[in-house]
Amino acid sequence: MRTVDNVSATLTFAVPAAKVFAVLADPTTHAAIDGTGWVQEVVDPAPLTEVGQVFRMAMHHDDHPDGDYQTFNKVAVLDAPHAIGWLTGYQKDDGELGFGGWLWRYDLTPLRPSATDVTLTYDWSAVPPSIREYLEFPPFGPDHLANSLQHLAELAQR
Repeated sequence: MRTVDNVSATLTFAVPAAKVFAVLADPTTHAAIDGTGWVQEVVDPAPLTEVGQVFRMAMHHDDHPDGDYQTFNKVAVLDAPHAIGWLTGYQKDDGELGFGGWLWRYDLTPLRPSATDVTLTYDWSAVPPSIREYLEFPPFGPDHLANSLQHLAELAQR
């Protein structure tokens, strides 16, 4: 029986927390951060500025029924420059948004003016049994979070 419903990775960046946060709050960087090839491009490029804001991403996954699809992501955590996170969801046939219960969250801990610990957590603890019946969690390999943090570090250092 699994009792932990999240995975995380931490990496120390040689960049101030505010600069890392700015990259994360810019949805146009998310495809480059991801690294799986699933995130194709941003649909809503406005910076993330408030809890409740929704931004869409164009996605592709060979195992998705449509191959190409969009996610609707709702900002759930926004505490600049310390934390940012969003729930990933979809648009229902009636136009309403639905969220499966998984959260992407970044926690930034300044170590010095030019160094920041960044922890990326993928949390699926709120996913209901009906979704767990057909989706496996986490939906990526064990190196994905560390690789994603490395991509983020490269972007933040530019």
